[in-house]
This record gives sequence, C-alpha cells and structure tokens, in this order.
Amino acid sequence: MRFLLTCFAVSTVVLAGCSQSSSPSKAPDTGMNHSGMHMTAGTASGDQIKSAMSAAPDSVSKSATIMGFDKKGGMTALRKGTNGWTCMPDTPETPGPDPMCVDEGGMAWVMAWLGHKDPPMDTVGFGYMLMGGSDADNDDPFATKPPAGKQWVSTGPHVMIFNFGKNFAGYPTTPANTKAPYVMFPNTPYAHLMIPVK
Repeated sequence: MRFLLTCFAVSTVVLAGCSQSSSPSKAPDTGMNHSGMHMTAGTASGDQIKSAMSAAPDSVSKSATIMGFDKKGGMTALRKGTNGWTCMPDTPETPGPDPMCVDEGGMAWVMAWLGHKDPPMDTVGFGYMLMGGSDADNDDPFATKPPAGKQWVSTGPHVMIFNFGKNFAGYPTTPANTKAPYVMFPNTPYAHLMIPVK
C-alpha cells in the first residue's frame, strides 16, 4: 500500500494544517473521465479532485475533504469535507493509479506513518482504494522503490483495515495473491489488512 503515500514525504505539520483548510482552489472542469487517471506534475486541481474522488464510492467521496499536490510537491486542501473522510489523488511517483480515501481512523494511521510513530491501536481505521494501488515493497513501510530484483506490488481495487495491531492471524503476509486478503507491512506497527473487492 505504498499508494500515494510515497508522495507524502512532506511534513506532518503541513498535511495536518492542510486538512483544516476551507478554501478550495477552483479549476475548470475538462469533462474528461478521470477514473484510473495517472497524475503528472502540474495536474490541475480539478483533475486531482476527480482522481481523489474515484478512490471511494460517491456516497463517501462526494462529501470528503480532498487533498491534492501543490506545485512544490507538497499537499494542499482542495476542498473541505463534512463527513470525516479524506481523499487523496493518484501519486505521480508510482507506476499505476492509486488514489485513496480514508476515514478518521485511517487518517490517524496516515499521520502516524508520516511521523514514523506508532498508529493508534484504539481507533480502527478504514480506507478505500477502488482504483487499485502500487506498492514498492510489502514489508518495508517506507520503501520508495522495490528491493533489487523485485517488482512493484500491484493490487487491484481494494479496501483496507488499519490499526488492528497484530490481530491478523491466519492471513497471508506476502502479496503472492493480491486477489485474496493479505497483510501489508507485517511485523511492523503499520500492518494493515488489504481486502480485494474484485
């Protein structure tokens, strides 16, 4: 689940501050279908919003806070939400589309990951990645490219359960079959369950 978090090598203070912003920037609607669209440098905020919203069902993403990438490679709030969910667009640095939407518990996991701190184990988190995801490594939470001789881990549309600690007994801990549930980042505080939906 390297998803777009590889691009979140911005400070946790920046992301936390952005998530509270209430003035989204507006960009013209191009009318294009951006489901599965892969972001590139300089992608318009309107396109980023569409990418971010494609990560979850409309019932979730239509009222979610939308984060996007600014011109300096950091994160900025493009739209303030009202339902406690946060959606983020595809990460340009990964080989495939990987937008993500997380609830408050999932965002707590994200913030802990960014700060290299232990996630809260008293707050279950849930996340959607309905466009799939690209991950550098299933074992290293902070890898930005695959280990020598390995390929990116490509997972199709899936949901995630965060902050379960070590309570994943019985689930595979390798991505040998990404069409079945498996644990990402096993044996680390960032272990979470990947559950394919297709």
